[in-house]
Amino acid sequence: MTAEITCVVDSEPAAAAGPGPLLPSADPFHRPPKGFAATPPGTILRSRKIELALFGIVPQQVSAWQLLYRSCDLHDTPEAAITTVLLPLDAEPDEDRPLLAFQTAMDAVTEKCSPSYALRHGACALGSITQFEWLIVANALRRGWAVTIADHEGPHGNFGAPREPGYRTLDGIRAALRFAPLGLGPDTPVGVWGYSGGGMASSWTVEMAPTYAPELDIVGAVLGAPVGDPRQVFDRLNGTAYAGLPAIVMAALRRLYPALATVIDNELTADGHRFVVRAENATPLGAILGLANKKVDDFLCRPLTEVLDTPELRAMFDDLQLGNTTPACPLLVVQPVHDQVIHVDGIDGQVERYRRGGATVTYLRDRLSEHFSLLPLSTPISLDWLAARIAGQPLSDQKDSTVWSVAASPAGVRGLLDMAVTVGKIALGRPLRQEHASAAKIAPARAA
Repeated sequence: MTAEITCVVDSEPAAAAGPGPLLPSADPFHRPPKGFAATPPGTILRSRKIELALFGIVPQQVSAWQLLYRSCDLHDTPEAAITTVLLPLDAEPDEDRPLLAFQTAMDAVTEKCSPSYALRHGACALGSITQFEWLIVANALRRGWAVTIADHEGPHGNFGAPREPGYRTLDGIRAALRFAPLGLGPDTPVGVWGYSGGGMASSWTVEMAPTYAPELDIVGAVLGAPVGDPRQVFDRLNGTAYAGLPAIVMAALRRLYPALATVIDNELTADGHRFVVRAENATPLGAILGLANKKVDDFLCRPLTEVLDTPELRAMFDDLQLGNTTPACPLLVVQPVHDQVIHVDGIDGQVERYRRGGATVTYLRDRLSEHFSLLPLSTPISLDWLAARIAGQPLSDQKDSTVWSVAASPAGVRGLLDMAVTVGKIALGRPLRQEHASAAKIAPARAA
């Protein structure tokens, strides 16, 4: 891919106040102009200023835009993708700052969970994890960082798809670096971060980066509970309290893998078809609550193990497995030992595959956390680790560490107290301004 990206910008003003934003499928902003496919990946096609809100209700005082840009899908077919880009309120445009590519746990087919919709003022996305994650990513803005949050599942909600989340995220980074109001440039250091479904998308981002976007200066990535082996997750969650999550993946991937579509179309009972439709229309929390303890076995005409062991479905799960392509940047992987959603041995395997390929991986496991608590508890160490990579600080030897809690240190406690301040500002709609060490002070240290 060429490092030279031509910007073709068709700006739109912020939408007028009304009952709420349009869903992406109904929003003309999301429709690419004619001829967009001939432009280089990352070309900005359209931009607009938007207003963010906590849970769609509490307006946020932050500078926010949306960029429509050229990207591609799993099969390298050109498509228009969208990212939400952010700056601290009243950020100085000429100040050096890094860019954080944050991938949310969209974990849904329904477009209500797309960040471009769920983060906006007036959005109705009850049960969207992305809306909760705003409480996390806002901490990067208080450090003075720019942020890009791509709709990494694309316009059709391809939850669980391989490779293409990386393409959309990388092209979103390219677009953000060329978007003048952010004040960034081609040499801007980029950090990548995501947890759970966002960790999976972040894994694809750094796996695809060396060949798809080698010109980007990705200095490090934090992968939280990043799935590792989807086949294993499917097996473990089937029939459990979290059975709705693999059901959403089934609903999403049937459009991409004909073998899975054949099973769903020809081998599911009538109740099974209703099960898939419910998953397709559910938010993650809605699926967890509404499809708990459902077993795919009960909806099939033959045993599930027999279906999963067909050559076609084995090939599909092999295609979905992470860790078979080596990232070029250093990685921090964080994982609960007792994760009830993504088992630790699946992440052990992903880390081992990365290391066999020559990747530099620091692997941190937490004994006391479970799946949902580790994201907020690990936020301070995740941001501190990325800040050190941005500053060019040397890495300690890669190692495995298993601790009682990632928060059980003076730095962890200070970080959580600082996060509490962020949550208070968000809940009250107070300005999110740069309040920590200037990015301009980081850049010389990194350059040295």
